[in-house]
Amino acid sequence: MARIAGIDLPREKAVLYALPLLYGIGKHNVHDLVAKANIDPRKKIRDLTEAEIGHLREILDREYQIEGDLRREVNGNIRRLMEIGCYRGLRHRRGLPTRGQNTRHNARTRKGKPKTVAGKKKAKK
Repeated sequence: MARIAGIDLPREKAVLYALPLLYGIGKHNVHDLVAKANIDPRKKIRDLTEAEIGHLREILDREYQIEGDLRREVNGNIRRLMEIGCYRGLRHRRGLPTRGQNTRHNARTRKGKPKTVAGKKKAKK
């Protein structure tokens, strides 16, 4: 099993589909990465040689910010927004969508389980 940046990549997957499991490598980055490393994207992880895996690791370390470093930077950015008290930071603090999405009917992922509010309906006369 190939271990890159502390993550075990699945042996049965092709390189094209296994590398996006690394935090910071997406579907679009992987094409550039594979081209720089001169690896066939359809090749399975189990078929990679140690030299190819080493070359991939070297390129990732040199040109990409992945896994722990990237997570730390993203969390630091969010913490900074919250500390300076800007609008986006307040939205993060309250657990609401930060990019202007509607919250009247949607945003359940950010808001959590629905909280029923008593006395919402009008009383019948």
